[in-house]
Amino acid sequence: MRPGKEKQKKKVFVGLSGGVDSSVSAALLKKGGFDVTGVFIKVWQPDFLPLARARGAGGCTWKEDRLDAMRVAAHLDIPFITLDLEKEYKKEVVDYMIAEYKKGKTPNPDVMCNQHVKFGAFFKKAVAAGADFVATGHYARVAFGDRGLTQTKRGLTRKKSVSEYKLLAGVDRGKDQSYFLWTLTQKELSKTLFPVGEYKKGEVRKLAEKFGLPTAQKKDSQGLCFMGRLDMKDFLQHFIRGKNGDVIDTSGEVLGSHHGAVFLTLGERHGFTITKKGTNDMPYYVVAKDIKKNTITVSHEPLSKDQDGVGKNASLSSVNWIMGAPPVIGKSYASRLRYRQPLEKCEIIFIGNDRTEVGFKKEQLASPGQSLVLYDGDECLGGGIIE
Repeated sequence: MRPGKEKQKKKVFVGLSGGVDSSVSAALLKKGGFDVTGVFIKVWQPDFLPLARARGAGGCTWKEDRLDAMRVAAHLDIPFITLDLEKEYKKEVVDYMIAEYKKGKTPNPDVMCNQHVKFGAFFKKAVAAGADFVATGHYARVAFGDRGLTQTKRGLTRKKSVSEYKLLAGVDRGKDQSYFLWTLTQKELSKTLFPVGEYKKGEVRKLAEKFGLPTAQKKDSQGLCFMGRLDMKDFLQHFIRGKNGDVIDTSGEVLGSHHGAVFLTLGERHGFTITKKGTNDMPYYVVAKDIKKNTITVSHEPLSKDQDGVGKNASLSSVNWIMGAPPVIGKSYASRLRYRQPLEKCEIIFIGNDRTEVGFKKEQLASPGQSLVLYDGDECLGGGIIE
């Protein structure tokens, strides 16, 4: 949390998910002297999801999560609110995800959830209700300070000193969630707190025990934002009709079959059947998809120069730069194309009105629809959607 005047009696709305991270966030804020209100966000969930979980998909139902959040609020003696954002979640996360898969892309629904639900509808409603800050259990940090900002336009540079908010990676690199927060702007960061971002996960568990929180031993939620662990293909088949298609090799020879090219992702090695066996028993990877023909191309090589999305450049749309200005063209940065992927060296090679080009030191698999997030040391600069 930030030092100074922010530690005075400021009103904070904390997103209480019913998990240990948001629970500890609320406890730390109350201990820090904030006027804390716990908010459980109720989102849209399909009727078939509880049944899937009963079959072993994992996670709690929203009712169980809400009950845990209520228990935490009661334990901390803070007000508790349930905020219904079903319509926003269905439109901005679920409908978006389904539409992108239909196009053959691989979207990141967690990014959309943060942009439109947690730091969209929830953020706006919290501020409208008088909150000075919103807080979540994300493993990330917010810093404020001056920077010598270099702005690039038409090949010219000019420098000016700018005071601004920065999004930093969480101290626990294994849990860092800044990758999912690249859509945030100065507006959101100026009113956002990430209390557990300064801690490692083990320390958060110990704090939960110290505060006596009822969620101290609760397992971490995994999978899709708010829905938890689920089989994406099973989920999508409720909204997208599957259609059998051919699995071919790079020469066009049919090797087997699959149940729908839209359900498969570049680089994936499961979800299709190889019926024509050869002498090489190495695994096959999806290296190309043809949505119109409903075919997938596979290869023993996970990264091939002929593979869709593989190369040293990636084109981005829907770009957001947290600082309000683009990074410097030609300067060395680092990036992630997938969550928890090791950082890869890169640089910005082109900035246009509706497209930004990123160049890498070595070839990458850039699947259309995924997020590419740029870093300068610990600082998350922003990112965009891979085209």
